[in-house]
Amino acid sequence: MKKLFTAMAAIALSCGLSGVAEAATLVAKVSIAEQKMVVYKNGFEKYSWPVSTARRGYYTPTGNYTAKWASKNHRSKKYDNAPMPYAIFFNGGYAVHATFDLKRLGRPASHGCVRLHPDNAATFFSMALEEGLGNTKIIITQ
Repeated sequence: MKKLFTAMAAIALSCGLSGVAEAATLVAKVSIAEQKMVVYKNGFEKYSWPVSTARRGYYTPTGNYTAKWASKNHRSKKYDNAPMPYAIFFNGGYAVHATFDLKRLGRPASHGCVRLHPDNAATFFSMALEEGLGNTKIIITQ
């Protein structure tokens, strides 16, 4: 078992996930520059998806976060009751969630959240609930 953990830690380090991946079983690494989210489970890459982060005039917070709460059919109180399905909240009102504005995935378009294709958001939502929100980390880098 110790060898397996050591191997997983080595993989996590090679992915730039040191210090976070050892404690988490599910890690979503979001690159604002690449407009991409890579999902790791137990240190192994499972998915790589296009995202939309904050457009000009808005801000997507960078840093390392633990998922705080989940809402399958959330609507934004701040932005005209906008739908935010499969939302995993990680920092106040910021979440990883589905969007129906599919043509803008892969480029900045949001008010600050991390937007995903609905199928991908549903997959991530399910994985986060299965692994436990406390075991789900979201890392956002420039």
